[in-house]
Amino acid sequence: MNNIKKLSEILIVKNITISTAESCTGGLLSSYLTDISGSSAYTELNFVTYSNESKNKILGVRKRTLKKYGAVSEQCAKEMCEGLMAKTKSDITLCTTGIAGPTGGSDEKPVGLCYISCKFADKTYIKKVQLASNIERHEMKKQFCKEAIDFALQILTRN
Repeated sequence: MNNIKKLSEILIVKNITISTAESCTGGLLSSYLTDISGSSAYTELNFVTYSNESKNKILGVRKRTLKKYGAVSEQCAKEMCEGLMAKTKSDITLCTTGIAGPTGGSDEKPVGLCYISCKFADKTYIKKVQLASNIERHEMKKQFCKEAIDFALQILTRN
């Protein structure tokens, strides 16, 4: 996870704060971000919003969105990220929602599906990730985190 160090360096050098809201990664993304010494300079606020109720109450994801598209959807990921930005006023927000398995998937939303959302400079970016469904749960969560960190790094280096 070399990119976590690169991401933290950019956050520190550019004086950028970050907040996260996680579902399928269950706090692992927050842990990676705070594993770096000096992370208090850029870490604002991190939530684990595992239930639909917490997504709605804490992040403002609309009940209508959750009912129509489900928690594992581009629409939910977008609302998570935008709600987190409104609540924290961080410079960048990063969110994950997906299915880490080994159970819980469907034909439409298989195990290994994750939506990552990132809001920065008034723009919300969404990335869909589909990993192999036979990956062990903890490894799946680690891969989702790697994808999220790489995505945030990509966005920050582009802007």
